[in-house]
Amino acid sequence: MALRSDSLSALAAFESAARHQNFAHAADELHLTASAVSHHVRKLESRLGVTLFTRHARGVSLTAEGRQLADAAGSALADMESVLRGLRHAKDERERVRITTLHSLVYTWLLPLLPRFAALHPEIHISVDTEIALARFDDGGPDLGIRHGPGQWPGLSAQHLMDDALFPVTSPRYPNLDAVKTAADVARLPLIADRARQGWQDWFRAAGVHGARLDERYTFGDTTDALKAAAVGLGVALARERIVAPYLSDGELVRLPGPSVPTRWNYYIVHPTHRRLRPAAKIFADWLLSLPR
Repeated sequence: MALRSDSLSALAAFESAARHQNFAHAADELHLTASAVSHHVRKLESRLGVTLFTRHARGVSLTAEGRQLADAAGSALADMESVLRGLRHAKDERERVRITTLHSLVYTWLLPLLPRFAALHPEIHISVDTEIALARFDDGGPDLGIRHGPGQWPGLSAQHLMDDALFPVTSPRYPNLDAVKTAADVARLPLIADRARQGWQDWFRAAGVHGARLDERYTFGDTTDALKAAAVGLGVALARERIVAPYLSDGELVRLPGPSVPTRWNYYIVHPTHRRLRPAAKIFADWLLSLPR
């Protein structure tokens, strides 16, 4: 029997009925009526010239011929479903951009921007990884990264995204804040540090404060944690302009006196030199590079 278009629906109804050994349960699964499932099975039996089910008062059971066809139909439909899942997955992957970057940059800079990108490109899905270790751009790994660094990494192409600058911040409720008038006054406060390459020594040197005994009372591994510590009143944090912006606009932190010192390292979009960016990743990278800096 050559397969025709209506034979496929009959085979689907038969396969479900064979699995459940029940026409009503197959009907529920396929959103049909039990009589429609029965009609499909009888049509298939008529075309094949064999009986596929034995009907009895308690329901139905497969004949030997029915078992043979059920095994083949189940295997074929499972193979088709596997192929369909693979095709759907491939389509999803073509429309997915996998990004690796710093947690602090995601939280304070990237997240507020993503709704704008989603409005322009609702078909593109975004996956963000904020592991501390530098990501490996192997097959199956991230498409691109946003890195804070010197702009040169072996095996990676880098495009300059934006510069940054350092300045001190603290809670607007910090005691005797009005008395902090100069950078030298900042040096007398409890200092909050993170593990960035440029720290308080660099900033005070640029501010012209020399020989001060610095009280780096708290150290955090992540810049976001250091800013939160300052916001709850633990002391003064050395903030990066790109990271601290939402804290300043929300009034959680205020800037203290002293210069804005350019960072030695800046932000770059990176991706493997040996691998061309997939279309969705290129759209996202080009959009980031088009933003005002």
